[in-house]
Amino acid sequence: MKISRVPIIISISACLLLFASCGQQHKAEQRVKAFIEENMENSAEISSRDFADIGTTRHINDSLIQLMRHRGAPGFKKEISYAQVPSGDLYYLRMKYIHQGDTLQNTFYLDSELNQVVAFK
Repeated sequence: MKISRVPIIISISACLLLFASCGQQHKAEQRVKAFIEENMENSAEISSRDFADIGTTRHINDSLIQLMRHRGAPGFKKEISYAQVPSGDLYYLRMKYIHQGDTLQNTFYLDSELNQVVAFK
């Protein structure tokens, strides 16, 4: 009796993909947490952080990034230092949290290496 290797290969590939995406999710969450610690006023007052799944987008252009950088968000410092705007796709990560009794949500856009937050809203 011959055993087909196709189901085994598919299963291994799916597991590898799952582990890779979990690693990206964790890296993005850690980068966003560090960004918040560096740039939010009273970041110690944040509780109940809840992250959505990481995603990618091509719909963010330079002018939208500049607009988000200019507007910032309530509770964040006004003069945040950002990395240079990368070319290509960006990752985004939504975070819902409680700050001073209010439930808030922000979306953070990260470079393709998940090393820098390039903008948020």
